Amino acid sequence: MASADILFRPFRLKSLELANRIVMAPMTRTFAPEGVPGGANAAYYRRRAEGGVGLILSEGTVIDRPAARNEPAIPFFHGEAALAGWQQVIDSVHAAGGKMGPQLWHTGSTSGQSGWEPEVAVESPSGLLAPDKPRGEAMSEEDIADTVAAFARAAADAKRLGFDTVEIHGAHGYLIDQFFWSGTNRRDDRYGGATIRERARLAGEVVAAIRAAVGEDYPIILRVSQWKQQDFGARLAHTPDEMADWLQPLVDAGVDVLHCSQRRFWEPEFPELDGEQGLNFAGWAKKLTGATTISVGSVGLSGEFIAAFGGEASRPEGLERLIERMERDEFDLIAVGRALISDPQWVAKVRTGDSDGLKDFDASALRELV
Repeated sequence: MASADILFRPFRLKSLELANRIVMAPMTRTFAPEGVPGGANAAYYRRRAEGGVGLILSEGTVIDRPAARNEPAIPFFHGEAALAGWQQVIDSVHAAGGKMGPQLWHTGSTSGQSGWEPEVAVESPSGLLAPDKPRGEAMSEEDIADTVAAFARAAADAKRLGFDTVEIHGAHGYLIDQFFWSGTNRRDDRYGGATIRERARLAGEVVAAIRAAVGEDYPIILRVSQWKQQDFGARLAHTPDEMADWLQPLVDAGVDVLHCSQRRFWEPEFPELDGEQGLNFAGWAKKLTGATTISVGSVGLSGEFIAAFGGEASRPEGLERLIERMERDEFDLIAVGRALISDPQWVAKVRTGDSDGLKDFDASALRELV
């Protein structure tokens, strides 16, 4: 294994101080019955803190809106019982010396893996799951205003409970991303439009409302993606100028960190401009906006994560490509997903160079909280 020292530089942003540059990626686990995280969830996250993860981002937790989740055991981030559960989680993580933020989420018109359906109609910008695929109802402006307020309340609760940061899920074809995407946003009011800048209005309002709720020194992370679960090849920004039109207003609204999701971190975003070893999504986002960025995508494993849902296993892979990009300061932080599901000690093993101790990822790990 190549020396991974570059991954273990300390990092500071506003009130957030991290021991290293490794982030636990948010990964839906559906182990919160009735939406309430319990002792098993707290222990799951505590083990990653004990293993040396710099920043833990929670699984997606849903805001206080009807039909905001698409599986029954996704945790809430609202209500007395759920927030008491999250208090136990963050206290456990802090006791182990870790730092953590919840990922705040609304699943929009997407459906889950199990086929579960909520009791009320799902909502989205235009009542579409994907282009020409109706599902649920189009949101009114009152629905949108209530959604913005629900995000802000959840963020305020995160700060009150003692979480170190908060992440907004604006990626992967869920609600906020459905507003970004012209294929699912066909609105003719101020939340629609022909350009990505126009369709980013909802996200900008969410960010501004959260910033007002948490104050200036509390870091806000926004997860974004080009790809959608509805269409892996979808692109919101075809050029750097279009990417700047999308992301810069969100940074201006109060985003401190752009968590730039791609399925394989080493793939260049615009190879026609800077070649096959060119900047990835997080690299371009940092170059264009000046914001701190997190990269992610198949770190430390041979296969990519979508295949895991089909049962595909992955072997440990070297980190040479990651280290090269980190040494160029292409992005600031790197998120790790499945490797940390299988092995809470992954970070510690990378730090000590214990490549023989790294574990394979088996999809069966998704069925329990290791």
